[in-house]
Amino acid sequence: MCNTCGCNLTPGNRHLLQPLAQPSKAAAAPEKILGELLAANRRQAEANRARLDAHGILTINLMSSPGSGKTALLEATIRTLPAGLRIAVIEGDLETENDAERIRALGVTAHQITTGTACHLDAHLVALGLDQLDLDAIDILFIENVGNLVCPASFDLGHHRNVTLLSVTEGDDKPAKYPVMFRAADLMLITKSDLLPHLPEFSPTRAETHLRRLARDAEVITVSAKGGDGIPLWHEWLARERRHYHDLRRQQRSLHPRIQPDGARLHTSATPDIRFVPVAAGMAPGRPGR
Repeated sequence: MCNTCGCNLTPGNRHLLQPLAQPSKAAAAPEKILGELLAANRRQAEANRARLDAHGILTINLMSSPGSGKTALLEATIRTLPAGLRIAVIEGDLETENDAERIRALGVTAHQITTGTACHLDAHLVALGLDQLDLDAIDILFIENVGNLVCPASFDLGHHRNVTLLSVTEGDDKPAKYPVMFRAADLMLITKSDLLPHLPEFSPTRAETHLRRLARDAEVITVSAKGGDGIPLWHEWLARERRHYHDLRRQQRSLHPRIQPDGARLHTSATPDIRFVPVAAGMAPGRPGR
């Protein structure tokens, strides 16, 4: 997939290709170009994490296929927030501000990133999102990644924890089918549990078994954003992670997500058209092409 879809390029990193317009570099090997893009993403991710750590902001990357309930989970989280806990959201979608508007309607700051054709967020896009937030007024930052069970697991955004959602409408074998994504999970949330009575073919036990076969010991919580089941357990998990994060910060340490090397290798495979992707006229370096 990543060899052909061009998802290595986003509005956040496209400016890094500008030097390729020089004749002396036009014949650079695609693998070298892609490797340099991934290395640039890692450097930007570390800069993002240092920035977040300076403000003590635990940052959670929410990943899933489209329609698994990421935004609904955030809405349920906001409605049941413990007193005094301040959150903000960075939303990632190919187009529209629909999800950000849903979050803002609940009184929470949300910055929308539209990626165009890119099927994941990258560290450069998240850096631009951080510029739009008051980092002194946030305790937990949620990054709602683009709906996709492949590429988001391969990119460090500068965040601290990965939470992967699996909806009961998707099938309990998804961890087996998409191992890179589920190996990256620090927590797996089985969502839309209110539909389980109507979907006897989905077994939460089988879903967890598939996760364990990936040698992952991540916690599993079954939740319903609509009915509220499991939401208190979700809040308990967030509270534990926040305590752990602040314990590490007192030692001048941080948390790092599980970025999958298999996914990184996919994103440094040759993409034949990589050297010919144009930089849009007038696009400023580091600015989303909107």
